Amino acid sequence: MRRPAFYSRSPRAPQDAAESRTPEASDEAQVGAETQPAKAPASRWQPGRRSFALLLAVCFGASGSAIALWPQQNIRQYTQKDIDAAVLRTLQTATLPSPAAKAAEIIRPSVVRVVGYGPEKKTPEAQTQKRGNNVAKGKPPEADEPPGEVERGVGTGVVVVDKGIILTNLHVVAGAEKIKVTFADGLEAPAVITGVQPENDLAVLQAQKLPDDLIPATMRSTADLQSGDQVAAVGFPFGIGPSVSAGVVSGLKRSFRSPEGKQELGNLIQFDAAANPGNSGGPLINMNGEVLGIVTAILNPTQQRTFIGIGFAVPIENAASAAGSPPF
Repeated sequence: MRRPAFYSRSPRAPQDAAESRTPEASDEAQVGAETQPAKAPASRWQPGRRSFALLLAVCFGASGSAIALWPQQNIRQYTQKDIDAAVLRTLQTATLPSPAAKAAEIIRPSVVRVVGYGPEKKTPEAQTQKRGNNVAKGKPPEADEPPGEVERGVGTGVVVVDKGIILTNLHVVAGAEKIKVTFADGLEAPAVITGVQPENDLAVLQAQKLPDDLIPATMRSTADLQSGDQVAAVGFPFGIGPSVSAGVVSGLKRSFRSPEGKQELGNLIQFDAAANPGNSGGPLINMNGEVLGIVTAILNPTQQRTFIGIGFAVPIENAASAAGSPPF
């Protein structure tokens, strides 16, 4: 900001007092001079006063210049290093949202709960899942379902086409007399199996009723997937959910044999995000909320159906082909 000058710097000299008088005043002065005695000569101290006034002007001028320049001389010039340090301090103190939280928010509208109803299974695996489902509902572990409404299998599915096409695991709905899916907005709808891929434990469902704003998931090729990449598993473990667990890709092209030894799956994605019965059929996603695979199994050497840190998912390329989607 330009500051007003303390003194004018115009080259024009001030008018002499005699020149500034009016003609009438000059005439009167001349007449007076003729009638009055001559003026006494100027005091010998007059030059000293002028010198003193000039000195004061110089001093005030120098002080004014110093005052005018002082703020500019003390303004700090910030460098890129200063800016980077300030940004780093902000990032270190600010709480950033979890990448898994953002990814889960993206995929949530596309995740459904899948329940298969039918004759009750008597296998140890089915009984363990039944007890877990009862506890999740606040019921005694050994409580029985009403006839005709026995939950034969509880799992997860993911919407891949907005017309209600859903991917899940075949073992979730195999042998079910009735299938029901629950969408993210709470809408329950019957569903039917329209396709299966037993070699990959995959089933394709078609929902009979749809929400008004059904959002399909975005699928992502696993061609550039690497061990150590962050992933999250989203589903309904023991019917509770949707639940989210985060981890990393532990390995690729893994094989898994079912506990009964009836089937061996290959080319699987190994991950360490927590998964339990009920996560089957749910999406394994990256931190952009894109589906990389369908959760299908957990390593269970103790046969206790509890997670020990090793889960497996079918790559989405296989799952998409089961739903009739073009390959990447």
